[in-house]
Amino acid sequence: MLLVVDVGNTNITYGIFDKEALIGTVRATTKIPRTSDEYGIFLIDALLAKGIRKEQIEAVIISSVVPQVMYSLNSGFIKYFDITPMIVGAGMKTGIKINTANPKEIGADRIVDAVGAYELYGGPVIVIDFGTATTYDLVSENATFLARITSPGIRIAANALWNDTAKLPEVEIKKPETILAKDTITSMQAGLVYGYIGQTEYIIKKIKEESGLSNAIAVATGGLGKIIADATGEIQVYDSELTLKGLRLIYEKQRQL
Repeated sequence: MLLVVDVGNTNITYGIFDKEALIGTVRATTKIPRTSDEYGIFLIDALLAKGIRKEQIEAVIISSVVPQVMYSLNSGFIKYFDITPMIVGAGMKTGIKINTANPKEIGADRIVDAVGAYELYGGPVIVIDFGTATTYDLVSENATFLARITSPGIRIAANALWNDTAKLPEVEIKKPETILAKDTITSMQAGLVYGYIGQTEYIIKKIKEESGLSNAIAVATGGLGKIIADATGEIQVYDSELTLKGLRLIYEKQRQL
């Protein structure tokens, strides 16, 4: 079995693949400092809860945008699984050509998502990840990473709304039935969700207009992405497991080298 690890700013997501099938996922909070022992023991216990023994894990691949956790996380795999993980980084052959001013600036998570979207859904493709930040990446029909756009994530905007205003409460992020809100909570939900729907639609249309790739499909992922994807016709695919699938595809490419 292959264990894929997506280290994001908010969560660490572990995915277990049996050949091409994703048979389970585990999530942990990124921002809690952990030792290598804590990472190793937590994951062994979490896998056992899903009926998987550590001996069944044959390889590990990690994509991370949080360098601070990598030493302990990597050491945990070496110590408890006797596996040295493959780390997605600059110079790795992914099948995606980077055509930007500084290719090394592109985060590993964006490359992984681009690989997953292109390999699974074809190109040209606009890859949208509704994570801590909301990212939009354009990949051409010949697998060239052409452009990227980054905006604050929905939760960042929501936190700013209720943390920086004295009288506004913390609310659940969900789409209200109408934008014509009549109370404080639904007015905040309307502003957050309909605002992001509008942003998403405008950015997708603008990407297609300026690139000339009017036939590009939009593929979305990320925790809150389904709320937006379900509310607009500009997004054709929502795949909550896109990053994990992209990591598996990259691992397979490395095995073939």
